Amino acid sequence: MEDKEILELFRRRSEKAIASVSDKYKSYCMKIAVNILGTRQDAEECVNDTFFKAWELIPPNEPQMLSTFLGKLTRNLAINTRRREFALKRGGGQADAVFEELSELISCDKDIQEEQERKELIGEINAFLRGISKRKRDIFICRYWYCDGVSDIAARFGLSEDNVSVILNRTRKKLRQYLEKNGY
Repeated sequence: MEDKEILELFRRRSEKAIASVSDKYKSYCMKIAVNILGTRQDAEECVNDTFFKAWELIPPNEPQMLSTFLGKLTRNLAINTRRREFALKRGGGQADAVFEELSELISCDKDIQEEQERKELIGEINAFLRGISKRKRDIFICRYWYCDGVSDIAARFGLSEDNVSVILNRTRKKLRQYLEKNGY
């Protein structure tokens, strides 16, 4: 079923919307959730929460790309779940390594919590990503947006794990320099 048809089902408040979105996007959302949460059980709960949240948000929201909308919902819900679980010392996903790798670049303290500064920082990161090669950008996004493991990224791009690690390390260093140059 096409996304336009699924969105129409949401607008009409048809229960078929949930079944349709699950059929089309469950594996995509599960991949994101498993990478962050580490367990299939937690990921399934997160994906169910994603579809419920989509039901609440569509309408009034009208996503341009349903896959991106659902991916972002899944990622945010999984990260929030992960934060709650972290206090309980649960784990196993890629999120710990991802957050640790980026922790030196982006402070998570209250200073960056303000919405305007957050938007400016996101804009700077996006500008940096537009300025690097597509391959490096795709590798960076796989790691830091989708929380894919280094071995998964290596297999996807036909590289060695060491090569992927080097690319990620160099890209983080360049991002750090870029952010520092721009006052972050």
